[in-house]
Amino acid sequence: MIINTGQRTDIPAFYSDWFANRLKEGYVCVRNPYNPKQVSRYRLNPSVVDVIGFCTKNPAPMFKYMDLLKDYGQYWFVTLTSYGRDIEPNVPDKHKLIEDFKKLSDVVGVNSIGWRYDPIFISDRYTEEYHINAFTQIAEALDGYTKTVVISFIDLYPKVRKNFPEAKEVAKDQRLRMGKQIIEIATAHGMTVKPCAEGDELAQFGADCGGCMTIADYEKAIGQKLIVPKKKGARAECSCYLTCDIGAYNTCKHLCRYCYANAESETVLILSSQHDPTSPFLIGNYQPDDLINDVPQKSWIDGQMVLPLDKM
Repeated sequence: MIINTGQRTDIPAFYSDWFANRLKEGYVCVRNPYNPKQVSRYRLNPSVVDVIGFCTKNPAPMFKYMDLLKDYGQYWFVTLTSYGRDIEPNVPDKHKLIEDFKKLSDVVGVNSIGWRYDPIFISDRYTEEYHINAFTQIAEALDGYTKTVVISFIDLYPKVRKNFPEAKEVAKDQRLRMGKQIIEIATAHGMTVKPCAEGDELAQFGADCGGCMTIADYEKAIGQKLIVPKKKGARAECSCYLTCDIGAYNTCKHLCRYCYANAESETVLILSSQHDPTSPFLIGNYQPDDLINDVPQKSWIDGQMVLPLDKM
């Protein structure tokens, strides 16, 4: 099966010690965000967890724990944008992140890491030209360290509207114009552009519009075929294969203004203060009225087939 860590918060950046403890103890508990009494308990063991998916803006805190992950398949997305601290107040220096990306790529392999340049929005400071110049510089720096770059244009979810009221949707002509240039730049550096939940409007320029975290991506990362249960994407326009996520909403301390997973910063600070690195839960601990479900788990690897990575 596949364990995800990055749809609700940034575990590598802020909760690496906790995750390391979970790997050592071999299980993790996750509250249902819509019914907190319901708790799912997952085993963390390579015999039943084929791949762990990460999405982070700062992988470095996990580097000291990579030995704990060596028996698991892994796929990492590292987000590297061009925004300053006015938009991403707690994201580390981008030059350091580029070097950390390279280091991680050297450890997990080029098929197990992707770059995210998203979400893209346009403002007086962050113009089309600004984005193209910044994307070019980062693509040049990451040449040879990844084969994938995911882009998306900002979606104005309710939390985004509240925390970033001046944000505006990117017009179609801007999306097409920027998308075409980004695809040309990425291609020149050996990368395929995967738009995230943007439909197929960029396919005409050579984008792969089939999803940014698909079973094929996981298979390429581990070099083996997976036989998976059918599952819908997180959104109607999403083609990604997203299963159980062990994070918790309103706990990412990057406090990016465009974040869809955080409410106001005060809520994030309150909840994150309830974090205990020794607890089975990311936030809090067991409660007397918890309804605990030990989730049935099994490996999805097709033992009959090994994929030829050199041809992928």
